[in-house]
This record gives sequence, C-alpha cells and structure tokens, in this order.
Amino acid sequence: MTDAATAPAAAALAGAPSVRFGFMKFVVRDLQGMADFYTRAFGLAVTQTIDLPDITELVLRRPGEEAGFSLILYWNKDGRPVEVGSGHGPLGLYLRDVDAAYAWAVSQGATPHRPPWDTEAMRVAFVLDPEGRELELISMRRP
Repeated sequence: MTDAATAPAAAALAGAPSVRFGFMKFVVRDLQGMADFYTRAFGLAVTQTIDLPDITELVLRRPGEEAGFSLILYWNKDGRPVEVGSGHGPLGLYLRDVDAAYAWAVSQGATPHRPPWDTEAMRVAFVLDPEGRELELISMRRP
C-alpha cells in the first residue's frame, strides 16, 4: 500500500477517541444461578452489585482485579422472557489448559458444544453456559 492510500485512514484515526474494552453484558434469566456458575466454573468473583428499582447487575472479574475487563450479569426484575439469540459470537476465554477447563466447566453445569481440538496456533473448545450462551475456551501455543 502506498502512503497516499493510507493517508485518509490515518487522518480518520487521528480524530478517533482512544478506547479500551470494558465489559461484556449478559442479560440472564437466573441471576444467582448464573453468578454461581461463572464463579464455580471459571473462578470469577462478584466485585460489585448494582441494584436499581428495575434491574440488578452483578459485575464479575478475576479475584483481586478491581479494574479491567469484566463480565456483567444483568437481570430484569419484572421477569420478562430472555432468549439467547444468534446475532453474536462466543465469549472468548483464554486459559492455560483447555482440556481441564472444558471438563471442569461441564462438571459445573456447562453443556459440551465442541470438544477440544488443535489448530496451528492454539487449542480450542466450546461449551454453552447453563442458559445457552456460547463460550470459546482458548489456549495459545507458545513458540
């Protein structure tokens, strides 16, 4: 690519705000059940509870981390139906041992979706959380 071709893209980026990833939010049917699952299956901890008249949110992070990316479980208090749709991909989780994480998650209530397999750069598996959301378990290969 020539400098002339990249100049418009660079100019557009110069005005873009600086961002960092903050959270992924799952609207759930069973707030406590889902919090228990993510705590047991992946070692996350509830670090904050936001309780408003219409909704409750639980912020989950790795223990000891008060900042950075989090998973938020969002629950509507009015009991409206919640359905997992198809307009999104899986939540990706990096792990040291995909096979052990896959087996542990299934033992804690996840549904097996695709058992572990190897690609050139990583080991991958998929499970579904108890409400049917797809989770991608990834272990990157070290060079």
